[in-house]
Amino acid sequence: MYFPVADIEVSPLVPPLIAFAISFFTSMGGVSGAFLLLPFQVSFLGFTSPAVSSTNQLFNIVAIPSGVYRYLKEGRMLWPLTWVVIIGTLPGVLVGAIVRIKYLPDPKHFKLFAGLVLLYVGGRLLKDLTCRCNKGDTPTTEERFQRWLTQQTRATEKEPPPSPEHLPRVKVLQWTPTRIVYEFYGDTFTVNAVGLMALSLVVGMVGGVYGIGGGAIIAPFLVSFFGLPIYTVAGASLMGTFVTSVAGVAFYQILAPYYPGMVIAPDWLLGFLFGIGGFAGMYCGARLQKFVPAKFIKWILAACLVFTAGKYIWNFFLS
Repeated sequence: MYFPVADIEVSPLVPPLIAFAISFFTSMGGVSGAFLLLPFQVSFLGFTSPAVSSTNQLFNIVAIPSGVYRYLKEGRMLWPLTWVVIIGTLPGVLVGAIVRIKYLPDPKHFKLFAGLVLLYVGGRLLKDLTCRCNKGDTPTTEERFQRWLTQQTRATEKEPPPSPEHLPRVKVLQWTPTRIVYEFYGDTFTVNAVGLMALSLVVGMVGGVYGIGGGAIIAPFLVSFFGLPIYTVAGASLMGTFVTSVAGVAFYQILAPYYPGMVIAPDWLLGFLFGIGGFAGMYCGARLQKFVPAKFIKWILAACLVFTAGKYIWNFFLS
């Protein structure tokens, strides 16, 4: 099947299958999978124009609602965190879109930029994982929650796993312009709202350039820098990515007439096909997340980030 905007030819079954496989695993970490989908489009499909960024964000719009719905149903959507991330990333995404069009239209330079960003985030997450291995035997909130869920599931073979209504839920204790305090599974977590908003602004700019909405970057930061449990930030990260992606797609579409010699607007059909697969993958991933050890989820994210970054940077210096 030929996609005229992307100027590529590929079977219509490939995009949804690839998107499902990617989103199933990444949605467990609060990431849509767009950060891996973009390298696939650039390197394997040959979709290298700036429109690949807007198409990637279109994928987010179609795919993310299923994952958000599941986290909402299970009471693990932290709305104060969601709004802080959105307020910070939204203006950054719009600035990033302009930077992508004006200063990084060359696929070679864009790949280097993307590789450096992913390498930094992946390195940060790896550092967090290796450091935690040496902090003693005290179980984290995530580990205690995982053990409780395993015990509940195995309590009796005749009873089904706990329903979403009976799972531990996120409880907001305080929400002010400067900080967010919430409780999950007996532990209290405090977030510097001002610092997070400033970080989100930078993340939004990078995400706008890369075409990922910022979720792939903000989720690892929430886990490694702010020390928040992955089970409580995944929903907020996905929702923030959804809102900023809507703005990003609209902005790219508005800018398209002003750059007649450049393909900027998304490939709607290709983005929709990717989104269908992502929709199914994210729902399944969000549904099963609570049964997967948090450390395993983080290792998946870190490995994907570092591998993709290394490939981009290596290819840049070889070309």
